[in-house]
Amino acid sequence: MEKILYFTFTEVDGSLGRPALEALAAAVELAAATGGELSAGIVGKDAGAAAGLIAGCGAKKFFAVSGTDFHPSRYGTDAAAATAVCRAAEATVIITPATSRACRVMAGVAHRMGGKVDTHVGAVKSAGGKVSVTRWYYRQRMEAELSRAARPWILVVDPGNREPYAGAPGNAAVSEVAVTLPDTAKRTSVTGTVSPTTGEQTIKPEARLLFVAGAGWTKKQADGAVHAPEAAGLIMDFLKKSQASLGGSKSVVEASTEGESPLPFMTHLNQVGQTGSTPRHPKGLSACCHGEEPHVVGWRFINARRAINLDANCGWARGKADVVYIADAFKVMAKVNELLGG
Repeated sequence: MEKILYFTFTEVDGSLGRPALEALAAAVELAAATGGELSAGIVGKDAGAAAGLIAGCGAKKFFAVSGTDFHPSRYGTDAAAATAVCRAAEATVIITPATSRACRVMAGVAHRMGGKVDTHVGAVKSAGGKVSVTRWYYRQRMEAELSRAARPWILVVDPGNREPYAGAPGNAAVSEVAVTLPDTAKRTSVTGTVSPTTGEQTIKPEARLLFVAGAGWTKKQADGAVHAPEAAGLIMDFLKKSQASLGGSKSVVEASTEGESPLPFMTHLNQVGQTGSTPRHPKGLSACCHGEEPHVVGWRFINARRAINLDANCGWARGKADVVYIADAFKVMAKVNELLGG
């Protein structure tokens, strides 16, 4: 029988984010499918309080590592705490969300425990008591199903693949796990966090809408001139008013390397497509993109897709978008911004 551990770190405010709750839903489903024993482990400043948020998940035991040393995201303390919790639970399968904090340390935790780790896990399932996972290999454009005999097996689950756990909070009997930190664990001192304001942040995984800009924004327009500053203004105005997340095609991200006027806020982190990210927003709007296969790969998980393009034969029009507007993106987005402003 598998001993399944759900493991996560708390958010800065002590809560559990949506990716953490989605991973918990996967752990609950796997425990039910295998008949295994489910336990939960949480690390944070006040992990015991966070355990109460998921008290009704069906976990037999709750393990926690709390304290100010485990409030900031830091490899030395995070890896030590995660390893201690996993060992205390004696888990064979460990499910954790693919947050930046967990992704940074879980491979190291697997090494310390002599186990294995798989990342970018989509689905976790069981057939005949055998645990298996599915994940996408985007460059090969294929989905693979795999399983391992090695234990413990750490599964880092990508968000956006299932509904999050929505059980009622309660009182959880928490076992505090003691962690002895070596001197080297705290040699990195976290003095604070500096982040962009809401209006400046362009990558928003929780946004309802993904807006993807293509290279057409930075090329010559109908009057024979390039209007990159105007394009940047229209796009940023739309992002601030709609609170949408921003994506970019490979060509617009690399515009500066090709001698073209770049969009000042567009980086490789915004790239969507075969060599970029594969976001999972409920809705997507593409403007000045051609909709060719490498770019569309990044849209496979977008539920409702629309595009704006002057070319009626654009790739988006050939069955890759639900609605295609044959129009000038500059004029369309200016009108949209005007309506949002009203």
